[in-house]
Amino acid sequence: MREPRLRYDVLVVGAGPAGLAAAHAAAASGARVGVVDAQPRGGGQVWRHDLERGVPAAARRALRVLDTLGVTWMPQVQVTMAQPGWLLADCREGPRQLHYRALVLATGARELLLPFPGWTLPGVTGAGGAQALSKLGWPLRGKRVVVAGSGPLLLASAATLRAHGAQVLGIHEQASAHALRAFALRLPRWPGKAAQALALRTRLLGVRYRTDSIVVAAHGDDAVREVEIESPHGRRRIACDQLAVGYGLVANTELAQLLGCRLEHEGRHPRVAVDPMLRTSVHGVFAAGEALGIGGRDCALVEGAMAGYMAVGAEAMAERLRRRRRRARAFAEQLRSAFALRPAVHAAAREDVLVCRCEDVPLGAVLGMANAREAKLASRCGMGACQGRVCGTALAELGLARAERFSDGRRRPPLFPVRLDALAGSFLHDPRDIPS
Repeated sequence: MREPRLRYDVLVVGAGPAGLAAAHAAAASGARVGVVDAQPRGGGQVWRHDLERGVPAAARRALRVLDTLGVTWMPQVQVTMAQPGWLLADCREGPRQLHYRALVLATGARELLLPFPGWTLPGVTGAGGAQALSKLGWPLRGKRVVVAGSGPLLLASAATLRAHGAQVLGIHEQASAHALRAFALRLPRWPGKAAQALALRTRLLGVRYRTDSIVVAAHGDDAVREVEIESPHGRRRIACDQLAVGYGLVANTELAQLLGCRLEHEGRHPRVAVDPMLRTSVHGVFAAGEALGIGGRDCALVEGAMAGYMAVGAEAMAERLRRRRRRARAFAEQLRSAFALRPAVHAAAREDVLVCRCEDVPLGAVLGMANAREAKLASRCGMGACQGRVCGTALAELGLARAERFSDGRRRPPLFPVRLDALAGSFLHDPRDIPS
């Protein structure tokens, strides 16, 4: 049987750009490094493997470098519990205790999904979800797709869907034309970002991009058939086969919260609080990338490198990257301001619309509840498979709950559904390891 306890100088949770950069920096400094991720391949959502086109070149290079540095790569690993100095992981080979001297949280982000009539119909997904499905081989060739919501992810999603044969009928951005013009005027401060935006628009020639345009409903019987759009010109319906609608990203903070790291807020959503050198409030735990607030790939790369250097005590190396980080975070702040959600987006969530899809709870059933505990007892909202990650975040965005408090102000293990034999097997070797 493989040793159930694995020990590392630096353990990195998350194999997106931030996690890979952290592992590189730490391993290049001579540390023994382990990287875990729930996905079967490294790269995260940004560098997700495409069945038709393979792994993005940047991800290939990053993974190849880690291999040469002797970094231990552990795919399809779900971290479920945490104790001081080690994490419990459910791996393909069985449960493992992952012990560390320093921990880097590069847990990324998830898509913000908001309820509206028809959002649970088959064929309605998040914009990022549709992009991921297309890379995984979801049949899209010839399908009529409407892309809607807010943020740069809409362009990236539409470009990917089109490359996989979808007929993109249009991109509907909720932000105003005035806000986007102001953002465009500031874009030359970041020439690389301007070039990326131009490249995406070139790939989407012929696809209409409409501002002030909000999805208010999806219609259909057994699947989505039409999308109802509201704009300054009134309401209209668009016949389609699929709707990809997402309202940006929110940080994954669950593991940080379980570890006891302090959180702060970016608008209505939590992020991991760190000092200027990316230390969290817990000794020996660092964080980088989207967990610190949505900043994009460039920000994730520089923060990952900083966190990796800090994890091995190379503070001088991390200090050299602070200026790049400030510049990257400044761009992220411009994005957040330009694509801030307008009240009309929230207004689409009617009381009879399901907010908790796991437990079929309508929004009206949780209105007026004093706290998350009351909402759970009365309706089971947040008690399904996603453990409040979708509905809790939606309620926070709607101003009806604090997302990180949807579990009564604290996180309880396990973070994700886990096999009972994995829990039992991980503690058979030493009963002192059993969490209290």
